[in-house]
Amino acid sequence: MNLEEVDASAWSSLEAATADPQSGFRFINLCSVDAAGRPQARMVVLRRVDTVARLIEIHTDTRSPKWLELSRNPTVTILGFSASTRVQLRLAGVVHLHSAGSELAEKAWSGLSVWPRSTYAGGPPGDEPRNLELVPARGEADGKAFFGVVSFRAESLDWFELRRADNRRAVFKYSHLGAVVASRWINP
Repeated sequence: MNLEEVDASAWSSLEAATADPQSGFRFINLCSVDAAGRPQARMVVLRRVDTVARLIEIHTDTRSPKWLELSRNPTVTILGFSASTRVQLRLAGVVHLHSAGSELAEKAWSGLSVWPRSTYAGGPPGDEPRNLELVPARGEADGKAFFGVVSFRAESLDWFELRRADNRRAVFKYSHLGAVVASRWINP
């Protein structure tokens, strides 16, 4: 594969993962920095990919520590690994937050099934659980107010292929419109 094919393959793999729960890139690590300057990493579900614009979309609860971290410092890294292809993707870029009521959040919410919607109806992530026997069940509509979309724009991609011999690694830089502005092979 040449550099152009590597880039295309990486983004098509990410795009395919949005529809394939078994894909190695379906669950990715979102890495941010908390208020104390400590790195934070968590697994998130890849929801949408725009390969042309180099955008990745995930969903989250706007009451979560993650949302607060991202609002304070929108510079993040996304890390994914596919065991079947033995490819690691490390993307660096900036996120934009879209809270409930925004056009993007409304569109994403309307595309969710009942089960994912209901996951936003509980208490704030990280809080002590309430006594569920004493509190009436809340419906999926209750969660809509806490639903947010995190839109990540990649500025760079570090692609690494783990092979039995001769591991390969390449890096790509993207413009704000998603065009490749630089690419090169580097030592693994």
